[in-house]
Amino acid sequence: MINWKKEAAIFVAIFFVLALGMHFQAWMTHPIAQIENLPGSPLGPWHPLYITLAVYLLVVTIRLLVAGVRRLFGKR
Repeated sequence: MINWKKEAAIFVAIFFVLALGMHFQAWMTHPIAQIENLPGSPLGPWHPLYITLAVYLLVVTIRLLVAGVRRLFGKR
């Protein structure tokens, strides 16, 4: 069964890690301006969510592959 709270926490954590990792200096010097400039971004105003979703899907795929390999080689 899917634990939605855990998955939401992982998604939010990925969002913040990516936001700080890609624009650390901007977030430290002028965070409000960073948010205000989102609508004029060349990637579009929703690009942080698109990128986060792509990374989250990659993480989920890796988690599923690891769980499958563990189940395949683990005790039955």
